[in-house]
Amino acid sequence: MSGVLERFAPLFNPRGIIVTGVSAHPGKFGTVTFHNLLSRGYEGGIFPINREGLESFGHPTLKSISEVPKGRADLAFICTPVSVNEDLLRECAAVGVRAAFVASAGYGESQDGLEAERSLVALGEELGMVIAGPNGQGLISTPVSMCAQIVAPYPPAGPISIVSQSGNLVSSYMNYACLSGIGVSKAISCGNSAQLELADYLEYFAEDPETSVSLCYLEGVEDGRRFLEVARAHSARKPLVVMRGGVTRAGKSAASSHTGALASDDRIFSGVCRQAGIARAETIEEAYDAAASFASQPLPKGRRTLLFTVAGGWGVLTADACVRAGLDLIPLPDDLRSKIDGMVPSRWSRSNPIDLAGGETRDTIPEVLELMASHPDVDAIIYLGIGIQAAQAQMFRSGPFWPDHGLDRIGGFHETQDRRYALAAAEASERNCVPILVASDLVYTDRDYGNPGPLGVRESGRLCYPSGHRAVRALSHMVRYSEHLQRSGGAARC
Repeated sequence: MSGVLERFAPLFNPRGIIVTGVSAHPGKFGTVTFHNLLSRGYEGGIFPINREGLESFGHPTLKSISEVPKGRADLAFICTPVSVNEDLLRECAAVGVRAAFVASAGYGESQDGLEAERSLVALGEELGMVIAGPNGQGLISTPVSMCAQIVAPYPPAGPISIVSQSGNLVSSYMNYACLSGIGVSKAISCGNSAQLELADYLEYFAEDPETSVSLCYLEGVEDGRRFLEVARAHSARKPLVVMRGGVTRAGKSAASSHTGALASDDRIFSGVCRQAGIARAETIEEAYDAAASFASQPLPKGRRTLLFTVAGGWGVLTADACVRAGLDLIPLPDDLRSKIDGMVPSRWSRSNPIDLAGGETRDTIPEVLELMASHPDVDAIIYLGIGIQAAQAQMFRSGPFWPDHGLDRIGGFHETQDRRYALAAAEASERNCVPILVASDLVYTDRDYGNPGPLGVRESGRLCYPSGHRAVRALSHMVRYSEHLQRSGGAARC
């Protein structure tokens, strides 16, 4: 095990966890954390601390940290007042704890707490203890079913790891993971980053074999040189998506009061991202879409893009978005046009975007997807509008004539076909090492009953984008990262 992996093991893969501030009151942060660890099935030992030894969720508590068997816990979750935290950490070190997450506020996010924060860091160095936070929301590690945080959610397991200077942003990204099914390996709200900096977490994620892409939210960087070095090394191994707050005067003021971050010049930061191969996102949705795309799609080898749409308007709008994003919306190759000519009536678009104009039969869409993905002049495909026929099937089901008049037969056919198309897109993508991004607003608008098209995309382990524009943004991040790898001597990865 490398030194970096060994240093972070007690934080993200602890043998046991001490939770301070547990009580019978379900609203207290310590109690909430204890509940979340229990309810998500954490695999190690849990040692709740309550000075009176009261029960919590039917479990006994310990009156003192000294009652914890030595060597049974190597992580402490601290959510008690600043005035008692250092004594608690000394007690934790005495029983073998090697890492602590300090959720407590009242440290360097305000001038009054700066000295307490410096003292906390010095104590960590003295004890040889890794300290995350303070002023953080918590951390999760799905490989060990650990949900050590004071809020929801707990995401499905997956290959994305998250570090954020805002706890709420961690929750937002994990909420999208719950929504899409493309899950998370590790996530941490690093708060003030008093001892462990953002760069430390990114260095760990770069080496972590359970992480394939990292997602980061920051409001300021204390050591810009080290951040650049770590980010560049990270991007050489796996993608890094960054979202930054505090880029305007109002945002900088809010960032300072939020985490105490020192905001750097945004133009300089943009240049750092370009140099290091970082995918910089402007919104929460764009950041998660990019990370989920990196986690679930092969990288494109270039910018040559085909659009495949079941309706003309979506194709037009997405074509405009492709041009604005710098993607190469190529003319439809002659040999591909000839093959499709032999499959559908002549009313189809015969150009890029490919619109079959309703002329497809049972097997046409999977066959066209395979033709596009296997073509040597195509680097990427965006497939628009899946689920339309399944949406009509739901209207049949909810109307007064179901299941008579042949509605059950045609409705069932449409539902089966839309799921089949979703799976066919993923299969063609994997077989040919070409990204196929599937977009449909029905991923949101039909959630009340569950449309088989978007649900099929989720079943295939991929993201269904709610619009062509969001698919284009995600693809453009993938293209730029692939080009960065090629410039630095790497190659697009399947």
